[in-house]
Amino acid sequence: MSKLVNPHGGETLKPLLLAGEALQEEAARARSLPRIPLSSREAGDLIMMGIGGFTPLEGFMTRADWEGVCDGFKMANGLFWPIPITLSTDKATADGIRPGSEVALVNPENGGIMATMQVTEKYTIDKAHECMMVYKTVDPDHPGVKMVMEQGEVNLAGPVKVLSQGDFAERFPGIYMTPAQTRALFQEKGWSTVAAFQTRNPMHRSHEYLTKIAIETCDGVLIHSLLGRLKPGDIPAEVRSAAIDTLIKHYFVENTVVHAGYPLDMRYAGPREALLHALFRQNYGCSHLIVGRDHAGVGSYYGPFDAQHIFDEIPPGSLETRPLKIDWTFWCYKCHGMASMRTCPHEGDDRLLLSGTRLREALSAGEDVPPEFSRPEVLAILREYYASLG
Repeated sequence: MSKLVNPHGGETLKPLLLAGEALQEEAARARSLPRIPLSSREAGDLIMMGIGGFTPLEGFMTRADWEGVCDGFKMANGLFWPIPITLSTDKATADGIRPGSEVALVNPENGGIMATMQVTEKYTIDKAHECMMVYKTVDPDHPGVKMVMEQGEVNLAGPVKVLSQGDFAERFPGIYMTPAQTRALFQEKGWSTVAAFQTRNPMHRSHEYLTKIAIETCDGVLIHSLLGRLKPGDIPAEVRSAAIDTLIKHYFVENTVVHAGYPLDMRYAGPREALLHALFRQNYGCSHLIVGRDHAGVGSYYGPFDAQHIFDEIPPGSLETRPLKIDWTFWCYKCHGMASMRTCPHEGDDRLLLSGTRLREALSAGEDVPPEFSRPEVLAILREYYASLG
């Protein structure tokens, strides 16, 4: 019997990715179907359905689901869900699709067929309403708002049969893992409590400190890297993965950390995205999600700890995975080490506040980065990347 948390909504994972003869037959049939191109975000969502990361979803959401998720954090069937998982297309394409018919969903990068979908419903949404509910803003400079506003006019709902995981396994061997794989690995290690650390950045000293706090309280930590699309200026997944692997090799006790990656794009939805991060980490087998300052935020759209507070606002029992809330962390020159607001009595210039944004700015400008900010092995990899940009 597994001692890990249950998958969201039930006792078993529900991956929608076909295999073997069923895959071959569906792939052959898909070639004759009308094709709907996916956005990068939609492709990542589809792969997560395929590998069971979005268990127990069976496809893209209906209008009733969309409305329930936006306004009340739950789908039409009552299942807790924090962010709409939808598919859109242009009106002309939608007009040519009859409800009940099937379509092929196509990779935005190479045109390959990723899935088939039975279209059960076509509907339009108030995009501004979704943005206000999910992102708390309609500012077009917000990358998540921009993503929603650029969607097609019509949403398509219905169950999917997934045929492809894209090229993540080939691009990130040993890093890209499915929920079934992480669960099997945790069980092999004898872990029952696992804290997930969400990252879209190379890990600086503050990130390292957060994960080591979690190691003190849980059996192990899953450092879970986003492998999908980021906003301009963020560090690519390949570089970030190399930096994280180097940090683990030199500064973590063996068999306390698993480094894995998942195929989503960032939405930058702050508090709502923190809930989504906890939900799919539950599917990956994690009992806790580390939630520090400005989790999944961008700019100044959210308060620094809004992503912690939202876990206290959702109905009890919505998620099995719980937040591991940690205060603002920094290097203290008087304490001679990493500390947090709850452990350090010093103020002002005694504290070196660390952030991924500040690190990127310093490296891109060729500035010196103090050793209290980031480990030298990590800095060497990042400097090489920025030097390659010319």
